[in-house]
Amino acid sequence: MHYTEPGHSGWLGFAGMLGVILGFFHVIQGVIAFFRQDVYLTPGGQLLVLDYNTWGWIWVIIGLAQVAVALGILAGKMWARVLGILFCGLSMIGQFAFLGAYPVYSVISIAISVLVIYGLIVAPRRAAA
Repeated sequence: MHYTEPGHSGWLGFAGMLGVILGFFHVIQGVIAFFRQDVYLTPGGQLLVLDYNTWGWIWVIIGLAQVAVALGILAGKMWARVLGILFCGLSMIGQFAFLGAYPVYSVISIAISVLVIYGLIVAPRRAAA
């Protein structure tokens, strides 16, 4: 039994929705950097990278870009699929830097990024969400 129309992919819809969720998580993570700076300290009391405001703005920008790209994925745009893979890769790199301070959140975020990348890669070339 085939649940989707020909030319449509459930994987793209799944990846698009997870991309929106991941983008919002990253915006929230950036806002937290502005107001709860202790979240970004490792158990040794060190700041992970840069200063708090820069780290926060990086996550806010990446998060908003991920939401925009995810909406493009849901609209069936090929450029959005390519950028979705790129932004999820950047997200995973950033989460590895954050791993020492908050490992559970980082591992969940990395896992969601992997699922988004998988959903974008396995969908047929001309498929829409």
